Amino acid sequence: MISLLMLLGFALATFAAGAIGALFRPGKWYTRLDKPAWRPPDRYFAPVWMLLYGTIALSGWLVWREGGLPEVALPLTVYTLQLMLNAAWSPIFFGLHRLDLAFFEIIVVWLSIAATILLFYPISTAAALLLLPYLAWVSFASVLNFAIWRRNPLPVRV
Repeated sequence: MISLLMLLGFALATFAAGAIGALFRPGKWYTRLDKPAWRPPDRYFAPVWMLLYGTIALSGWLVWREGGLPEVALPLTVYTLQLMLNAAWSPIFFGLHRLDLAFFEIIVVWLSIAATILLFYPISTAAALLLLPYLAWVSFASVLNFAIWRRNPLPVRV
């Protein structure tokens, strides 16, 4: 029963991070940006993130379940940090309209995901592997963020 409650807790925490991002919608400002032709349609982003948030939550829960304190303290701290960094990207990009800061922030997100994978691997290989699609997606998002920033170097007004 405790294990199931912890899984629910990991899911709630992970989807809460996603909900923060959902508060900052692209809006009119985003539609006016010059975006690369290879950018996926908007309708694909939410389903991809929903799937990824599910695997992120499951990954954290697996490490919690497999390891014990103090073994999981550092890995789960870095895991929590990457969730907070993930949640911060949308407010920076869509809220502040700071394409430059968002790019540098997403690089830190990427590094924190990579660190989480490395820390999770000795505890739960499955947990580490579950984070690989997330790392791949954030890699793509980083390249997309960079491309949009370079195409729109000045602040774009609504």
